[in-house]
Amino acid sequence: MSETQHDRIAKAIAKKKGATYPPSKGADIVTSDEAVEVEVDEAKLSEGMQQLRGYRKRRYLAVPKNLVEAAKETTKGTQVGVMDETGRIRKRAGGKRGK
Repeated sequence: MSETQHDRIAKAIAKKKGATYPPSKGADIVTSDEAVEVEVDEAKLSEGMQQLRGYRKRRYLAVPKNLVEAAKETTKGTQVGVMDETGRIRKRAGGKRGK
C-alpha cells in the first residue's frame, strides 16, 4: 500500500522536529512546545483545528503548499498557526495557552 500525502507530510515534519508520528487521535505530531495537525483536504481544515483544541502549547495546521492561503484564512483571528508541507512556518501561532 502506498503512503498517503498526509502520512508523507506528517513523517517529514516529525523528522524535522525530532518527534514521532504515531497515527492516533489528537494532533499528528506533538513536541514539548508544539502540537501539529496535518490536513491535505481544504474541506477538513476546520476539522483539523478541532483536533488541536485542548493543547496548551503552540498549535499549527500543516498543509500542502497549495492550501497555505486557505489555511491562513481559516485560522485568521485564532491562535492557531500555519506551516507548509516542509515545516516552514507561514503564519506564526499565538503563545502558549493558559499563561
